[in-house]
Amino acid sequence: MQRIAWKQQNHSTEQNRHKSPAHGLQLMMSSSFNKFRVGISFVMMSIFYKSAVDSLSELSPQKYFSTLQPGKASLAYFCQADSPRTSIFLEELNEAVKPLQDYGISVAKVNCVKEETSRYCGKEKDLMKAYLFRGNILLREFPTDTLFDVNAIVAHVLFALLFNEVKYITTLEDLQNIENALKGKANIAFSYVRAIGTPEHRAVMEAAFVYGTTYKFFLTTETALLESIGTEDIENAHLYFFHCKQVLDLTEQCRRTLMEWPLTTLNIHRFIKTMEAPLVGVPVEFLVLHDVDLIISRVESNMHDEEIQEDEDEDMESPDMDIQDDEVAETVYRDRKRRLPLELTVELTEETFNETVVASDSIVLFYAGWQAVSMAFLQSYIDLAIKLKGTSTMLLTRVNCADWSDLCAKQNVTEFPVVKMYKEGKNPVSYTGMLGTEDLLKFIQLNRISCPVNITSVQEAEEYLSGELYKDLISYSSVLVLGLFSPNMTTAKEDFTEAGNYLKGCVITGIYSEEDVLILSNKYAATLPALLLARHKEGKIESIPLANSHAQDIVQIITNALLETFPEITVENLPIYLRLQKPLLILFSDGSINPQCKKAILTLVKEKHLDSLTPCWLNLKNTPVGRGILQAYFNTLPPLPLLVVVSLHSGGQVFAFPSDQAITEQNLLLWLKKLEAGLESHITILPAGEWKPPLPAYDFLSMMDAAGSQQPTRREALCTKEMDAQENDKKHEDKSASRKEPIETLRIKHWNRSNWFKEGEKSFRHDNKEL
Repeated sequence: MQRIAWKQQNHSTEQNRHKSPAHGLQLMMSSSFNKFRVGISFVMMSIFYKSAVDSLSELSPQKYFSTLQPGKASLAYFCQADSPRTSIFLEELNEAVKPLQDYGISVAKVNCVKEETSRYCGKEKDLMKAYLFRGNILLREFPTDTLFDVNAIVAHVLFALLFNEVKYITTLEDLQNIENALKGKANIAFSYVRAIGTPEHRAVMEAAFVYGTTYKFFLTTETALLESIGTEDIENAHLYFFHCKQVLDLTEQCRRTLMEWPLTTLNIHRFIKTMEAPLVGVPVEFLVLHDVDLIISRVESNMHDEEIQEDEDEDMESPDMDIQDDEVAETVYRDRKRRLPLELTVELTEETFNETVVASDSIVLFYAGWQAVSMAFLQSYIDLAIKLKGTSTMLLTRVNCADWSDLCAKQNVTEFPVVKMYKEGKNPVSYTGMLGTEDLLKFIQLNRISCPVNITSVQEAEEYLSGELYKDLISYSSVLVLGLFSPNMTTAKEDFTEAGNYLKGCVITGIYSEEDVLILSNKYAATLPALLLARHKEGKIESIPLANSHAQDIVQIITNALLETFPEITVENLPIYLRLQKPLLILFSDGSINPQCKKAILTLVKEKHLDSLTPCWLNLKNTPVGRGILQAYFNTLPPLPLLVVVSLHSGGQVFAFPSDQAITEQNLLLWLKKLEAGLESHITILPAGEWKPPLPAYDFLSMMDAAGSQQPTRREALCTKEMDAQENDKKHEDKSASRKEPIETLRIKHWNRSNWFKEGEKSFRHDNKEL
């Protein structure tokens, strides 16, 4: 498979969105006069393209499908080989070749021949459709009647490819919910067009292609929605700019600005750039030049000054640079000029993957070059390569799934980023820890040994428990686990081995089952079968019986043993302690923990008074987000140290220990008893709801499959609503009677356009709801 970079193929990705194609160059032209050279370039390119317009490719089905490339979009029209070349649709499709190519979308006419079979060359009704592919995956099918001219073709195709970025809405409630959700986050470009596929719709889609990562685009064809926001003119298309980014009060409505000009690509660009500009606070001075030579001299001088300024500011941030809505995306954007030593990792392709993975033990990072989280984690992955340079036997490799989607699908990768470890003769092991350098390093280092380790003597067991046997790995495993079994305990040993394999990469486990195992069991007062847990930070070894414990029970026992008695809560370990499903007893501290408070809590833990809670502490200096947590509880930052109980899993109540009392064993125990008896009042109640990411994981492969599988259902829906569309057309025909064109001509035009406008509108409305 020929490698084609996603960033070069699919211009709808975030990295490539601001690279305007030749067709849309005017979108990116600045209104300032010192951009005169850009205007000259545009004129020259326009002249060039007029003299060299690409024509529609004609291919056989076999040839066409052999040219499809991963990640690249393609629009194909299947027809009989002897179909008339002068048909109106083919003429319009030919006109759309160049604009679509500018967006990285190829166009082809596929001649169905008898020698070849294809499901797209089957029934005659199937030959009245055009099909949109990404790679060899079908995204959308269009009845040719909906693609009645070049504007409709470009608009429909871009609408299909940008379905995640241009949402179709139908009600005022939808618009109000969107506006509330984006207050303080992003501005909105809301447009109304009379129907899908019009020139105005195309203009909106081209603008969304350029500005879709900066503003949120929403589209409607519902006249009722337009009227509800105060516009009486429903005969023309409209574009509103909602200024929501600066609105911090959720009760305040976003200021709305209506674009007064007609909806054309250039006008939308001018309007959006105007919305970005600050209000003018001083009089504007105009320079009047009466001589052509003076104009040329002025332009050349400005261009020279601009080049000097660009050289001086090459590594400096622009003061008015847009801030990304997502913090990860913002970090990636700000670090975009940082050069990563990618040569420290091996880039794999579909051709080199198998031979590389088979030849050596490998770590493979599967990522997407257009996704912010992937690019952020790629930096951590490269930092890992720097740490391991010259010391590790594992080969660090990477696969950009934007380029090699088929390869990632074969490796069962549908979300990004994913790290897998491949070893000869074994199934790949997926990394499930935090997306950071240190946690990934721990995973790799602990996988250097097979777990559980087979211990062969009492002396080796003592060296293992003391940390001498694997002293180079002891820093990566806070607890060493040793399973003790009699030689005949076959089932118990199998369960422990299964648990050790499951926990591989998280903790070091060992197993001892020799004849003299009683020496160890007697020394550590362990009843066989048993676990020995060596905690090196605390300098002690404890035993846990394993009678009648299955593999999953052993995993849970070891997992709980890894938890600290009174841990410091951080962003990284909070999910671990939340899984215990207990209320949190949190001591907030601005620095090191108070020894008196620590002693009081540990004493209550030892006496089993805190078994129903998870005692922990949070250092605001190490974890500054704790200040925001306290402000959410108290509205203002209270004096520290402060002790609270948070019932996240049972009502969301937050209780605060009285600030006028010292945190002692007696006072704390009395307060907890009042809580249990329901005698304490909460200071706030946290809102219900799961803590999920703001957006679902981007499973792009299943989304593509879903888009292809939904086609028959969508087509049936169109057929059942065709009569309603015809009734609507009759109303519009009455309005067109006052025009100067013959009534019959108008009726034909209206049917060919308006009826299919409505069908296409319903089709995309249905798609957006499903997605």
